[in-house]
Amino acid sequence: MTYLSRVRINPLRAASRTLLANPRALHGAVMAGVPDQAPGDRILWRLDADHPRRPVLLVLTPAKPDWTHIVEQAGWPDADGEHYAIRDYSPLIAQLATGREFGFRLTASPVQNTSTPDKSSPHRTKTAAELHHRSYRIAHRTAAQQLTWFLERTPRWGFTVPAARTDVPAPGLEPSTTDGPPAQEVRITDRSRRTFTKPGTRTPVTLTTATFEGRLRITDPDLLQTALLGGIGPSKAYGCGLLTLAPLPSGQR
Repeated sequence: MTYLSRVRINPLRAASRTLLANPRALHGAVMAGVPDQAPGDRILWRLDADHPRRPVLLVLTPAKPDWTHIVEQAGWPDADGEHYAIRDYSPLIAQLATGREFGFRLTASPVQNTSTPDKSSPHRTKTAAELHHRSYRIAHRTAAQQLTWFLERTPRWGFTVPAARTDVPAPGLEPSTTDGPPAQEVRITDRSRRTFTKPGTRTPVTLTTATFEGRLRITDPDLLQTALLGGIGPSKAYGCGLLTLAPLPSGQR
C-alpha cells in the first residue's frame, strides 16, 4: 500500500531553517520517518513553500510512515490542529482513466545529456575523462528550456497538457496572425538553483529545479501510475520528481 503524507513545517525554528535550506538534510529527515525500507523502495518528497510562513512537506511512501520526529524538531509540537496527515493513495490511483483531467503540480530537475557541453567545470571534465564518459548531464537553466523539457516528455508519462482555455475574442479583435504553437495549460511557478555538499566530500552539488503547475489529460493510465509512484526526472533524493494530482474545479472539468 502507498501513502501520501502532508507535514506542516514551522519556518521560525532553527532545525527548520536547516531543513528548508538543504535538500540533503531534508532527505535524511524524510528517510528517518519510514521504517523497514525494502531494497528498491521508492520514496518521493517535495517541499511546497508557496506561503513562506507555512511551508508544507509532501511525501509519498510505500509503507505507513511516522513524522513525529519532524513535528518535534521542525513543527509545532504543542499547538492545536493536525500536525501531519497520512492518506491511502489507492483511491487516487483507482480514478486514473483515459481522457480524465486533473490539476497537477511537479517540482523537477530538467536536464539534458550532451557530449559537447558549452561549459564544463574542471571537476566534471576530469571525472568524465577518468571514467571514459561520453556524455554530460547539464541542467536547463532558462524557463523556456525547462518548459520545453517538460512538454516534450509528457507522452512518456501517460498524459498530455491541453491547450489553454481562452474566451472567444470580440468581433474585430481576432488576431490577424498566429505565431508559434498555441499556449498550453501549464506554467512555471517557481525556479531555483541551490548548492550544497554531500557527507564525506567537499565537491559541491548544484541542483537546478522548476515547479510546474497546470492541467493534464490522461492518455495512458498505466504510464501515469508509473510516473506517480516512481517519480519523474533525476534528483529524486533531493525533492524532485513527485507529481501530485488534484480534482479540477467544476467549471474547468
